[in-house]
Amino acid sequence: MKNLIPDNVSKYTNVYDVLKERGFIEQTTDDEGIRDLLGREKVKFYIGFDATADCLHVGHFMQVIIMMYMQKYGHTPVVLIGGGTTMLGDPSGRSDARPMMTPEEIDANGREFKKLFDRFIEFDEDWKHIQGEGVLGKGGQNKEPEPGKAVCVNNADWLRNINYLEFMRDIGRHFSVNEMLRAECFKQRMEKGLSFLEFNYMLLQGYDFYVQARDYNCKIEFGGNDQWSNILAGRDLARRLLGKDDYYGMTFSLLTKSDGTKMGKSQKGALWLRADRCSPYDFYQYWRNVDDADVNKCLRMLTFLPMEEVERLSALKDQEINHAKEVLAFEVTKLVHGEEEAVKAQEAARAAFGGGANLDNIPTKKLDASVLEGDGIGIVNLIKTVGLVPSNGEGFRTIEQGGLTMNGEKVTNAKMMITKDDFKDGAIIFKKGKKTFLKVEI
Repeated sequence: MKNLIPDNVSKYTNVYDVLKERGFIEQTTDDEGIRDLLGREKVKFYIGFDATADCLHVGHFMQVIIMMYMQKYGHTPVVLIGGGTTMLGDPSGRSDARPMMTPEEIDANGREFKKLFDRFIEFDEDWKHIQGEGVLGKGGQNKEPEPGKAVCVNNADWLRNINYLEFMRDIGRHFSVNEMLRAECFKQRMEKGLSFLEFNYMLLQGYDFYVQARDYNCKIEFGGNDQWSNILAGRDLARRLLGKDDYYGMTFSLLTKSDGTKMGKSQKGALWLRADRCSPYDFYQYWRNVDDADVNKCLRMLTFLPMEEVERLSALKDQEINHAKEVLAFEVTKLVHGEEEAVKAQEAARAAFGGGANLDNIPTKKLDASVLEGDGIGIVNLIKTVGLVPSNGEGFRTIEQGGLTMNGEKVTNAKMMITKDDFKDGAIIFKKGKKTFLKVEI
């Protein structure tokens, strides 16, 4: 599998400068130290992903893109799936405790994560981490990873069977409760209550860094900006226990809109990276409709267009900015779903909003023809059944406010009945508001 990043993505040769140029880097433990390290040697670095769902979303995709950049410039990504840490739940950025999950659920989610990572990153599947004995016993690796390939580990391998007393004696004694309570991830939770279970999370993530530094010389942990306290804990623990200074941490900007809110939530929920959870059309439409102020950030962070092209496109004004949004939507959809699906999504969007071509590629739902027998089915019941609205109340409001069209005509009667005769060539095209299209077939 060839790395998807073109050679002309940047004028820089040090990946630190590339990441800086694209606007990714938020905080580092040592700017110059990391830049020097990445410029003079090829390093292993890791990013952790707790398996709290069975699919990755666009927030995770930011981390995937960073791994792709690092891999492009010769470094070795270590993808850590948090089969152990997920059993506790990360309190970072949370106002409440995460729901408890069974080991079986966590493991199933982790397997789904790996399938998604395989779409973007090439792995050395023959590489294996060799576990050490006990908490501090040194492990290793069966070989060095192949150049240009990533490796994958699961912290369940070293966390689930850990001896608690040994862990607290050898690891817990290096953590200051006073310092931990000053960490942002804990301060946010103190008023509503922080369980001791969650309080342990920082120790486990810090131990992850130490294990990987000890066993296969992993030198840097990357993460979202909400992981800063956990990353510092790991860096400090590795330095203390291994007696070396060349361990570092770096955090990246979260994908946020210009108003500061998180990006990646549509009306239908999170922007998942799997087509069965978020269709390529809906995925495309999200990026096609971002605010003008967010175009530059999205082009920088979510596409591999050269910076000159990013600046040219994001400088467009008024109606011309829509061209930049089309490019953005196409490029991101191509990365996640492939060029064929991106072309289909773009053609469908142009047809739907331009009033031309065909609408074959817009989202489609099948309806059991039996519900149309006799007097048929009420229009509100129909659009709720096919998922165009979440409730009957929302359906009535949409129609009363003039927000629903059917085969190009505005629906004004919220009590109208739909029969087979309303289906043209076996289909109805619904449009809700200005941006949501759905084809219903029987």
